[in-house]
Amino acid sequence: MNRTRFSHRTVLVTGGGTGIGRAVALAFAAEGASVVVAGRSRAALDETVALAERAGGTAVAQVADVARAADVEALVRTAVDRFGSLDVAVNNAGVFRGGQPVADLPEEDWRTLLDINVTGVLLALQAEVRQMRTQSGGGAIVNVSSNLGAHKQWPGTTAYAASKAAVSALTAGAALDHISDGIRVNAVSPGPAATAMSLRPGETETDRAARMKEESPLGRVSSTEEVAAAVLYLASDAAASMVGTDLVIDGGASL
Repeated sequence: MNRTRFSHRTVLVTGGGTGIGRAVALAFAAEGASVVVAGRSRAALDETVALAERAGGTAVAQVADVARAADVEALVRTAVDRFGSLDVAVNNAGVFRGGQPVADLPEEDWRTLLDINVTGVLLALQAEVRQMRTQSGGGAIVNVSSNLGAHKQWPGTTAYAASKAAVSALTAGAALDHISDGIRVNAVSPGPAATAMSLRPGETETDRAARMKEESPLGRVSSTEEVAAAVLYLASDAAASMVGTDLVIDGGASL
């Protein structure tokens, strides 16, 4: 590991309290970044910060709802006020609603998916780009989409897939709109990962492991660290020519 790859860079991670978001935040902190972690649970965010600091990293937490423009703008201000810039943003906050055919999906669940998974990414992109375009070095943005949506469909997940397909489309469009500002926008699209979101109702981790041996060519879920490694690559200088990429990380499940 290059512990200085992101030295002197400020990184914002939404949905940083648990799962993939926490793994991403810890990975950036381990490689020298100053990290702002955002989410809706203060306790979870504080735990992420404590883990980062225990490993020698620098992180601060801020409670925010990405579906509120004022909250996202405040996150960007915090990053700049505390650390002087916003160099990388990872728009990871998201929710899953589903489990039934699309005709039976409650309207409230549909609106929640759109508010957080789509509008939340749009508002974050807008606030992040407005800051990054003022900086001489621009910046890098990585959106967390899903293999469900632009890459794969699965019964009972239609609304969620639609919201994540929108994230993939937002990523491609924003990438073209803002590369001239010196801002690279890319996405990762994980399949089932080692998080609570990939567990079916009543399913244990052991149950999931047995199911994945049948459903995934790789035969297992991705670790959160594997997804984080892809995010860090897209945000790094090594990916300087990656623009509008949607990197699928699902063990071959969408092939």
